Amino acid sequence: MVTVISNGAQSIGSKSDGARSRHPEKAWRPDTPQLPRPNWIRVKAPSSPIFNETADLIKTHGLVTVCQEAGCPNIGECWSKRHATMMILGDICTRGCAFCNVATGKPEPVDDGEPDRIAAAVQKLSLRHVVITSVDRDDLNDGGAEHFVRVISAIRNINPNTTIEILTPDFRSKDGALETVVGARPDVFNHNLETVPALYRSIRPGARYDHSLAVLARVKELAPGSITKSGIMVGLGESLSDVLTVMDDLRTADVDCLTIGQYLQPTPKHAEVKRYVRPEEFAELKAEALVKGFLSVASSPLTRSSHHAEDDFLAIKAARQALATA
Repeated sequence: MVTVISNGAQSIGSKSDGARSRHPEKAWRPDTPQLPRPNWIRVKAPSSPIFNETADLIKTHGLVTVCQEAGCPNIGECWSKRHATMMILGDICTRGCAFCNVATGKPEPVDDGEPDRIAAAVQKLSLRHVVITSVDRDDLNDGGAEHFVRVISAIRNINPNTTIEILTPDFRSKDGALETVVGARPDVFNHNLETVPALYRSIRPGARYDHSLAVLARVKELAPGSITKSGIMVGLGESLSDVLTVMDDLRTADVDCLTIGQYLQPTPKHAEVKRYVRPEEFAELKAEALVKGFLSVASSPLTRSSHHAEDDFLAIKAARQALATA
């Protein structure tokens, strides 16, 4: 599995160090408290030779990964299985969400050679399922929609048996952008709500909960048979009632797959972790979500949108088949 977000070559690790250079919009903020991580959050440092092979391939093809940029805790596991999450449309986001470690600023021009490099990497990694995501590009007239289409087309040209999952921005104020991307017929359309409505102003100030929910509902209107997916973080101060309401909203939008994971604070300048949700609570949330009708639910401290995405996709297909033959 691969997830995609950026253009331009980059070595392992971030280009810039520290919240001040990487996150200029957060530099003025006072440091927030950082809770010590419990033992169920800790992961082993990567040591597999395949991890290094994956890293070399990403560097050779001039790709950037969300694994690195977002500081994903699962990078050792995923890269050791040749599963990397890439970013298209650059490694600089035009928004500055309080939870996100991707750099904020003025992006570089769109890299027209990126789709072919991604397709080549997918082929060399022998991926059966690929996830493609992006930074927000509010500076582009279409928010990067046409570039998503070019990446999907390039992958299918040389990897016809690879299923494609996209994790998109909200394309806010970009008329026709969503329709353009849906028209490329990705196998899974993912757009994360990220958090509960009450926390949007502080956690995701550049977005609107109702708009993100409408994006997911609109995908099903445009492509009724499509698979849709969304994810949220917990540990930011939301209540159980808040989370259950989000589940209900997503089911009203006919979303098929839900992911729930623990928010981890990238730097002292980011939003603080209010609490670490225990593994048994994640199991309870999964049970609640399945009762509400989601076809696939991944819920654990280390769950992320693209973590085990192929398994989620296969689970949805199997559930749909079972419903069809019931």
